Amino acid sequence: MSKGVYSSLNCGPGSNDNQAHVTENRRIVADTLSGSAHTPLLSCYQIHSNIVHHATKSFSDNRPQADALVTRTPGLILGILTADCTPVLFYDPEVCVIGAAHAGWKGALTGILENTVSMMETLGADRQRIQAAIGPTIHQPSYEVDKNFLERFLDTDANSKRFFENGKDADHHQFDLPGYVENRLQKHGIEHIWQSGTDTYSSSRHFSYRRSTHKGDSDYGRQISVIMLP
Repeated sequence: MSKGVYSSLNCGPGSNDNQAHVTENRRIVADTLSGSAHTPLLSCYQIHSNIVHHATKSFSDNRPQADALVTRTPGLILGILTADCTPVLFYDPEVCVIGAAHAGWKGALTGILENTVSMMETLGADRQRIQAAIGPTIHQPSYEVDKNFLERFLDTDANSKRFFENGKDADHHQFDLPGYVENRLQKHGIEHIWQSGTDTYSSSRHFSYRRSTHKGDSDYGRQISVIMLP
């Protein structure tokens, strides 16, 4: 429904898009996934944190401030909004527990992925069974960062250096966010991981905050990654 810089399936209520268009776009997503536009589609008020919310019912527009959702309740669509950050969807097929996490660099660094897995385990999941899908996100060739950014990661784990390549000069580097996310999942015992391989910055079919900034756009849309227990 959306036009201009938000064209076409902008699902971000935090954007300056026409909110009626955002609502209808989210209904399209719900209908596509579940067969009904009325199925609750839940998403957080994302704050780049490591906070996980256990969803047991629809919270409508009263979005919790968090960066991941987990549930074992059928019929709730868990959604993660992104425009370069990494969406990760989780599923334990044996006990039917699902999760969805927003893993920007800050959330990934501070433990949003590990906290999502841990909360899923409180609902009966087992990390050896959990399957994870890493969705469209900004990739290393498109993700230039400065020296201070690199040092944040090295201060946490010196082995993080392998996710950075040399940039245009000594003060700049190229960061492999999806590779870092996959490694964090593996270190936490997740063995079944799928990567979309899609770079949001270079893809004409995805929103990208960085691309919009470089183009001088007034705002940007958000795509949504969703998962639901039928």
